[in-house]
Amino acid sequence: MSDPLLPVSLKIEALFRELFAHDGFAEFKIEMRLLRRGQKEIVVHCGKQYRYVVDFPLQEGE
Repeated sequence: MSDPLLPVSLKIEALFRELFAHDGFAEFKIEMRLLRRGQKEIVVHCGKQYRYVVDFPLQEGE
């Protein structure tokens, strides 16, 4: 089974490395919010915004 978070993780790592190598100031922000139907929205802010919606199984009792 494929990891649905892999594209998100790869983008975050690539952006972090790009910002770290940048000779100046940088801002990097990640937001997450719970959506309906067992999903989360992950918003990566870094000059541009990269938006992902991934499945997020709810725990029993929530």
